[in-house]
Amino acid sequence: MFQKILVAIDISPMAEQVFAKAINIAQTNSSLLMFLHILSDEEENSPLAVPPGLISMYPAKGNDLTLETWRKQWEEFQAQGIEMLKSYVEKAKDINIYAQYKQSIGKPSRSICDFAEEWDADLIVLGRRGRTGISEMFLGSVSNYVLHHAPCSVLIVQGDS
Repeated sequence: MFQKILVAIDISPMAEQVFAKAINIAQTNSSLLMFLHILSDEEENSPLAVPPGLISMYPAKGNDLTLETWRKQWEEFQAQGIEMLKSYVEKAKDINIYAQYKQSIGKPSRSICDFAEEWDADLIVLGRRGRTGISEMFLGSVSNYVLHHAPCSVLIVQGDS
């Protein structure tokens, strides 16, 4: 039923639950998994989205950041994402599930939908951060956007309460 499963994952405790659900579905359907991580300032613990040359536009985020410090933080963030993705691919392969990964920069909600269409995914599996009310209205909801704009079925994994 689901031959190509796109697993949208970030660097958070929720990632393990999303991974477990995707593995379960992949085993049942003999599916191919694609782990996707979108580098974005929307993710917790990400560096600033703008380099220090533009930092004057965002004074509350700190003006003491140098370009070199920012570049180092961004490279560490990218490397952390790649290591996470490689780890999940290896775990999948250890149980005979074929898996690949991709990491890119962008707005997570739109990037997930665009990649799902480009890759011709049958299913997107992603977690839900649980934002509601005003924070969801101002910060947006990746899972809500994907649910309404995806070119395929979507499974939203609800985190443990």
